[in-house]
Amino acid sequence: MNLKQQAAEHALSYVHSGMILGLGTGSTTDFFIDMLGERLNSGSITDIKIVPTSESTRARALALNMAISNLTDHPKLDLAVDGADEVDPQLNLIKGLGRALLREKIVEIHTDQFIVIVDETKLVKKLGSLGPLPVEIVPFEHNAHVRWLNTLGCRAELWLEENGQPVMTDNGNFLVRCWFSHGIPDPHALARQLADRPGIVEHGLFLGMASRIIAAGNQGIQILERKA
Repeated sequence: MNLKQQAAEHALSYVHSGMILGLGTGSTTDFFIDMLGERLNSGSITDIKIVPTSESTRARALALNMAISNLTDHPKLDLAVDGADEVDPQLNLIKGLGRALLREKIVEIHTDQFIVIVDETKLVKKLGSLGPLPVEIVPFEHNAHVRWLNTLGCRAELWLEENGQPVMTDNGNFLVRCWFSHGIPDPHALARQLADRPGIVEHGLFLGMASRIIAAGNQGIQILERKA
């Protein structure tokens, strides 16, 4: 069992019958979904409803016979489980390289119990240290948005598929990847700048949202919890 699988398996200990779960998107969350499906199909956990954060997560859950719901019917989730691209010491996150950051953020603000599952390589001292920050933008005048993002102390590039076409989210928007050579100096200030800019739909800074981090490493599972 690899580290991602170990983190996903540990997260299952927080799932109980009758819960409404928000399910994230990405390779680590896929392990969790598959393991949850095994528990449901064996009957060891029952009566679970899923609010997915992407069409790919929805399809994976349906293939495992999970019941799909939504925030209209269940505006308060019992639990949300997702991966992360980076986690800092304050449990702030960079997410979205699985291309679902907007829907992930919409779903994951609807719970007080947001569990993030990662391997220990995702733990960083400063966000932006490992890779890019994804930013979702509207397609209209997309080059203007990319040009503005490049004024924020980063190298911003439109994310392209192998065929040269822009990566498209489930929402019909484009994604930009922003690299900060020395990490992001002030994530909260950057989040405010991005939120105030027309044409920027959402960003991958998930600040103050995670309640618990399950980090799997060679020495075992490490649990990090947000301080009250």
